[in-house]
Amino acid sequence: MREIVLDTETTGLDPEAGDRIVEIGGVELLGHVPTGNVYHQYINPERAMSEEAQAVHGLDDAFLRDKPPFRAIVDEFLAFVGDAKLVIHNAAFDMKFINAELGWLKRPALPWDQAIDTLAIARKKFPGSPASLDALCRRFSIDNSARTLHGALLDSEILAEVYLELIGGRQPDFALTTASSRGDTAETAAWRPAPRPKALPPRITEAEAARHEAFIATLGDQPIWKSQA
Repeated sequence: MREIVLDTETTGLDPEAGDRIVEIGGVELLGHVPTGNVYHQYINPERAMSEEAQAVHGLDDAFLRDKPPFRAIVDEFLAFVGDAKLVIHNAAFDMKFINAELGWLKRPALPWDQAIDTLAIARKKFPGSPASLDALCRRFSIDNSARTLHGALLDSEILAEVYLELIGGRQPDFALTTASSRGDTAETAAWRPAPRPKALPPRITEAEAARHEAFIATLGDQPIWKSQA
């Protein structure tokens, strides 16, 4: 199963008010295991950054001015995502922005059921407890010391660790589900051990064998132990 742990940074809180995406980060998982394949892109929002948003992620107008607009990276982004499940913390926020950007380009929206919301999982698993990304890092002893500001790729990498803990640990299936993970081929899968060239010696003594035969004799004329079937 392919999943993309995804995060975005934006100019503000509401695309209907004209806010735009300024950064996308994604980490690929296969069978809940990071592959090392990532997606990261800064984006020129073609509008001014709000002070509140800049305080969160540190991206300003000068830094973003020479970055490509969303329309220039949309094909590469969609190719990376494909039909994978999108693992997002507070998925409604990021999906709202992604689909707004796609809508402005007359592109089909991503289905809402393509997203897995780790915020909802955390609230269900730990009701009444803080469920922010930082709080979950503390709960699972995940190092987030590099997270002085929000960043889409860094947050995706941290969220991938949090997600694996939320669903039951870093080895949920112990890598036993597929032969391909061990490099098996049809030839190795069909391998069987050859017969021993010399049989192992018996591990019971002659006296023990005699006592066993005497016991069997007490069970009647046709005990099942002597059946040849």
